[in-house]
Amino acid sequence: MSDPWNPDQYGKFEREREQPFYDLLAMVRPAANMRVVDLGCGTGTLTRELHAQLQPRETIGIDRSSRMLDKAGEAELSPGLRFQIGDIESFPDGTSGYDLIFSNAALHWVEDHEALFARLAEALAPQGQLAVQMPAMHDEASHLVAAEILEAAPYRSASGGWQKAQPVLSPSAYARLMFRLGFGDPVVRLIVYPHVLAGPDEVVEWVKGTLLAEYSRHLPPDVFERFLAEYRGRLLERIGTERPFLFPFKRILLWGQRSA
Repeated sequence: MSDPWNPDQYGKFEREREQPFYDLLAMVRPAANMRVVDLGCGTGTLTRELHAQLQPRETIGIDRSSRMLDKAGEAELSPGLRFQIGDIESFPDGTSGYDLIFSNAALHWVEDHEALFARLAEALAPQGQLAVQMPAMHDEASHLVAAEILEAAPYRSASGGWQKAQPVLSPSAYARLMFRLGFGDPVVRLIVYPHVLAGPDEVVEWVKGTLLAEYSRHLPPDVFERFLAEYRGRLLERIGTERPFLFPFKRILLWGQRSA
C-alpha cells in the first residue's frame, strides 16, 4: 500500500497537537546520559524538542512513514539525534536497554496493547521510563461516523472487509497493566483538550490528517473521495453548525518507571 501520511495535512493543527506532548514530557524524570527512543515520531519536530529538553546521550526517532521522515531529515540533526524508518509492531527488534521509551500519539494504531506494553517494558533498562500519550476518541462522532460508513456499500467490499481496530484500553486498565509489568507507581491521566476551531468543517480537516489517512490506505482513490464526501456530510449533520466550534479531544497520558 502507498504511504497515506501527509505532513502538510497533519501540520494544519500543529499548535493544537503540541500541548499533549509537553504535558507528557513534563511527566518524564530527566537523568544523565539517557538513551531515548521516540516511537511514531512523525515529522520529528517534537522529537527534536524532546532531545533538546532532555539532553540525552542518544535519541532515536522511529516512524513507518517515509514521507514523514523525509520532513524530519530536512533540518540539520543535533549530535546524538537520528531518525529511522520502522514499525512499532516490530520494536524493539532485538534491542533493549532504553532509559526512556517515549511515544506521542502513535500507539493507538497498534493492536494488542497487553502484548505491546509487555514488549516495551522488556526493552527498558533498570529504572527505565515509559511515557505514552494516545488519543481516546474511538467513541466520539469523528470516529464513529467513519466506521459506520465503511460498513455500507460500496466501501465494505472496496476495502476488502477491513475494519479499523480499536486497541485503546480504559485508563484504569492501563494502570493495572503497568503495575503488573513492574511499574510500581504508574501515573495515568485522561485529559480533555478543548480545541476551539473556526467551524465544524475544520474537524474534517483535522481527521483527514490522522484517522482518515488510514482509511485512505484501504480504499481506491476514487472510492475514498466518495467516502470523504459522505463522511463530511454525515459528520457535520451530527455535530452541528456552530461557529466557532469547540472540538473536545480526549487523550490518555501515562508514565511509569521500572524498578531496578
